[in-house]
Amino acid sequence: MSLRLATFNVENLMNRFDFSGFRNQLNQDRTLALFDIKTEAEYRALEQARAIAHSDDTRQLTALAIAATRADIICMQEVDNVEALKAFEYGYLFKMVGQGYRQKFTTAGNDSRGIDVALMMRDETGHGQPIEFVRMTSHAHVTFEEFGLHTPELAALGQEPHERIFRRDCLEIDLKVDGKPLTLYLVHFKSMGSPRNGLDGRAATMPIRVAEAQAVRRIIEERFGVDHAADKRWAICGDMNDYRQRVLIDGDAHEGYRFEVADENQSCLNVLLAGGFCENVIERRPEMDRWTLYHTRGPQERHLCQLDYILLSKGLAAQNATAVPDIIRNGQPFRTPFPVGQEVERFPRAGWDRPKASDHCPVAVTLDIV
Repeated sequence: MSLRLATFNVENLMNRFDFSGFRNQLNQDRTLALFDIKTEAEYRALEQARAIAHSDDTRQLTALAIAATRADIICMQEVDNVEALKAFEYGYLFKMVGQGYRQKFTTAGNDSRGIDVALMMRDETGHGQPIEFVRMTSHAHVTFEEFGLHTPELAALGQEPHERIFRRDCLEIDLKVDGKPLTLYLVHFKSMGSPRNGLDGRAATMPIRVAEAQAVRRIIEERFGVDHAADKRWAICGDMNDYRQRVLIDGDAHEGYRFEVADENQSCLNVLLAGGFCENVIERRPEMDRWTLYHTRGPQERHLCQLDYILLSKGLAAQNATAVPDIIRNGQPFRTPFPVGQEVERFPRAGWDRPKASDHCPVAVTLDIV
């Protein structure tokens, strides 16, 4: 019996408009910045038209990427609410995969923009085994103080002990696959943001992601017991906004790109992987071929990296020792440089920068649940 599990940051699957760009240029789409817009009413009308026009191509590509995972269960990040998820599944994904992801789960987390983690799943696996929802538990309320995780580094970032650890949530979902228990932990850690205080965005926000990782590990250990947790059947899925390696990019399209793997000394992933607690199964792929996102701030700062993870418990990883995840990159825009040998055929209507399926790539893996 096998289960196909996937994770995907779908990038702002929203069912509402954001008009904050009228007063805050940082939130204004570059299309509207081309025009001299006099009034807020005019801005609102144009923003609605722009968002609707851009969304159709984008969501077709998002749906194609999800369909390509062939997943029975897909963990998602940046979902507005269950209504947005239902509208997307019915209006786009249904046209590609038919009656599929009937069960949908999400809950409001801590993100100020309202983007949450979510899960869609089929009623049964591709082999006909039933998938049963058992319960869902949010941990969005957990504070630094409650878990004893407040540090001077967090205080320096303005984080108070009473504040919540998770920027979104650690959503714990218990399932049964053909009667066998499986627990998924859906996460979306603190984003890196812009440079500040003399540090790059990743280093400046690292203490928050480290605390989030520590909290996830504690939740799992308290659930299953410190001595036995690694042997239980669970997986952590989501966008952790951090990496242990990067593929640095030099050169250009005219002269040719050059790629070089660079290891990182510090990563919040180290908290979860320490002691063999769980395994990043994407690291079973070649070093140059683990990336799920292309990051650029211009020609001087470009790299490919893994931000999207399926971390399997030590026990589940051992039961699936030969399982190698797939990374669906066909929804990437044409501006993304691919190392030699990794090129893919893009989905129809993918643009140079947009439309695209997402800035992230879905990750999927086939697991035996025994």
